[in-house]
Amino acid sequence: MPRNAIDTVHRVTERIRERSAPTRGAYLERTAAWGRREHSMDRLGCANIAHAVAGIPNNDKLRIVVERGPHIGIVTAYNDMLSAHAPLQSYPDLIKDEAHRQGATAQVAGGVPAMCDGVTQGTPAMDLSLFSRDTIAMATAVSLSHDVFDGALLLGVCDKIVPGLLIGALHFGHLPTVFVPAGPMPSGLSNSEKAHVREQAAQGLVGRDELLRAEMAAYHAPGTCTFYGTANSNQTLLEAMGLHVPGTAFVNPGEPLRRELTREAVRTVLGRSSGPGGPGGWRCPPISQVVDERAIVNAMVALLATGGSTNHLIHWVAVARSAGMAIDWQDFSDLSAVVPLLARVYPNGSADVNQFQAAGGPGYVIRELLDAGLMHEDVLTVRAGGIREYTRLPQGDAAQRLHWTDIGASADDHVLRPVAQPFSATGGLKVLSGNLGRSVIKVSAVPEDRHVIEAPARVFDSQAALLAAFHAGELDGDAVCVVRWQGPRANGMPELHKLTPPLAVLQGKGHRVALVTDGRMSGASGKVPAAIHVVPEALAGGPIARVRDGDLIRLDSVAGTLDVLVDADTWAAREVAQLPAQQAQDSSHGLGRELFAGFRRNALGAEEGACTWL
Repeated sequence: MPRNAIDTVHRVTERIRERSAPTRGAYLERTAAWGRREHSMDRLGCANIAHAVAGIPNNDKLRIVVERGPHIGIVTAYNDMLSAHAPLQSYPDLIKDEAHRQGATAQVAGGVPAMCDGVTQGTPAMDLSLFSRDTIAMATAVSLSHDVFDGALLLGVCDKIVPGLLIGALHFGHLPTVFVPAGPMPSGLSNSEKAHVREQAAQGLVGRDELLRAEMAAYHAPGTCTFYGTANSNQTLLEAMGLHVPGTAFVNPGEPLRRELTREAVRTVLGRSSGPGGPGGWRCPPISQVVDERAIVNAMVALLATGGSTNHLIHWVAVARSAGMAIDWQDFSDLSAVVPLLARVYPNGSADVNQFQAAGGPGYVIRELLDAGLMHEDVLTVRAGGIREYTRLPQGDAAQRLHWTDIGASADDHVLRPVAQPFSATGGLKVLSGNLGRSVIKVSAVPEDRHVIEAPARVFDSQAALLAAFHAGELDGDAVCVVRWQGPRANGMPELHKLTPPLAVLQGKGHRVALVTDGRMSGASGKVPAAIHVVPEALAGGPIARVRDGDLIRLDSVAGTLDVLVDADTWAAREVAQLPAQQAQDSSHGLGRELFAGFRRNALGAEEGACTWL
């Protein structure tokens, strides 16, 4: 690995450390003070304690109140609307059983909401999606605010749920905390076949019945969806940050190994893991110490090396802020220039996450990056063995006793490659800057002949307007489709994944097309060049609100630029468009959206994590 690449990783890390020194120092002081308090059974009043243990068995009351045994708080995102979260229903009983075996106790501290973006894509409910992250963070805080716990297990998997749980947990940074996932569903209809049927449906070549059959063959069982979108990117990032039991991310639900890994999460948070350090030989550190600038950079590098979801350029900014750190898109951009792309998983390739796991999974990627000096090895994790433990594969023997083995070489070099032979010398994401503002693009999913698009603008005020134009046959040529009023302050920054099939159809006809928007795209989107998360957003007076039909736009993901090719004086003098009053009214009411008016009003920009609590 070239020395300049390693130097860049360390330079970005040091830049984050220096930039964040005052806020990070204050955060650590606060969390340390909370951690130094006397035991909860000594500091709480008798009535407080009685309420906390009133609903549990007497032997658990004795263990908590008299023996001062370790007490674990479970925060769960279980619901059976989400296939990925349905397996979590049985986890609390399993966790409590293992806690008892370890001389500890556990309680469900609370539940957090968890919406499915797959259900809400293209509907008004998607306007709540991004803000559900901060709602989950607050629900996590409410759950842990009972303040009787010695550690926490966080049960969640999907898009906004893991970032929300993590943000909430970091505000209880004095607690040892381990994340517990549920794993992906078995492979069904391939992602590429599913995308093909969607494109056929967009052209009217197949009907609703055939489209529904394809969708139900793709999404068919409990577990996470099998494409490498935001949910599965979450799991890779948690492994790279050392917040899981090693190798937990992509073991399928229902497997005996999955149950034992869940038990191991209990042992891990108690410092009694099956790995190095042995039972009781080591104490799980508080999450405030695990999530530092090195862990954040490790997550960013893992995201780039696997071509993960663009949503994390918003979510991990918010995560870092919760731990007193400030990261920005320039940090991602600088790392992306030197981090090689090691994985090809849909939408960056044809493989799904089960094939990714079979080829070596996150452990292979982490090992390659550590060996190349592109990840920090001198980090704390929830395990005594450090981040190297996350380069090994968990297995169970006949009695389901856990052990970890070397992953070895990639089992499929069409899916995973070593640092010495990457799919690309640079990462999967890129930041674009120009007179249209700043945005991001998932360049790893875009064919190389589409990395530069120059075409006239077609401006739309909503996703529905673009879809209507497509179905009316009004889009039949080269075009950069500009969809504005989709930022956090306008309507909650929904994902615009429903635009992928029609734009892919236009591209398939040979047209030069691209999307430019201050909204988001699904973590599963790709293929069509999309400059997304444009900041400042239109409602904040961003230049995207100055674009007019026919303006020539150049999206250059090679040079990293996004510009309207209009004379500078004309551009500067052009009036900024205003959000149509009826559209503002429509996007702020119905399906509970009026309850989130304060979120829209207070939301920061996408590059600032779209945070609503600062």
